[in-house]
Amino acid sequence: MNIDAVTAILNNAIQVILLISMPSVGLGLFVGLIIAVIQAVTQVQEQTLTFVPKMIVVFLVLAATFPWMARIVVEMTIQLWSSIPIYSK
Repeated sequence: MNIDAVTAILNNAIQVILLISMPSVGLGLFVGLIIAVIQAVTQVQEQTLTFVPKMIVVFLVLAATFPWMARIVVEMTIQLWSSIPIYSK
């Protein structure tokens, strides 16, 4: 296995991680931004007011997108396992 193969595997893994995490991180960021604007307008500075809605949204997004995320991870794993003979030369 040469350095190009390792780089390709790591590049693919990083792309999969970014793709899978984007929906939950993006919606968590959006909800946090909305709550921050509401806090700035009302001048209510409560820490749990930002944490709890973001946590709920992230859990709901994870629950909704879990089959899609699992399919992508399983496809990547199958691809890696099937290419072991190629990389072991």
